[in-house]
Amino acid sequence: MKNENQNSNPRQRVLQVNSLVQEVLGELILRGVEFPQGSLVSITRVDTSPNLQQVKVYISVMPEEKQEEVMKTLSRDIYHIQQDLNQKLHMRPVPKIIWIASKELAKAQH
Repeated sequence: MKNENQNSNPRQRVLQVNSLVQEVLGELILRGVEFPQGSLVSITRVDTSPNLQQVKVYISVMPEEKQEEVMKTLSRDIYHIQQDLNQKLHMRPVPKIIWIASKELAKAQH
């Protein structure tokens, strides 16, 4: 008899990982990353590759003028954020983080 995990749809697994990664990374960057003063940073979307090797994390920044500085901060702190993510997620492989500046919020503002 197969267990529940073997019967699950691979697409459903990716969606579950997306949700988990977004939640954990949200907590990690809220508590562990010092962003430029006056900036509001949020994770708008997370897309994990089907093989679970990497995760694209879309970041929204307000005001938009601080986006470049925020992305530099995230890039600078990527090693520690990745290490913390590896410790918090109870899965293998843990996807490698790729930060992407989200343009969705800027479009909505215009």
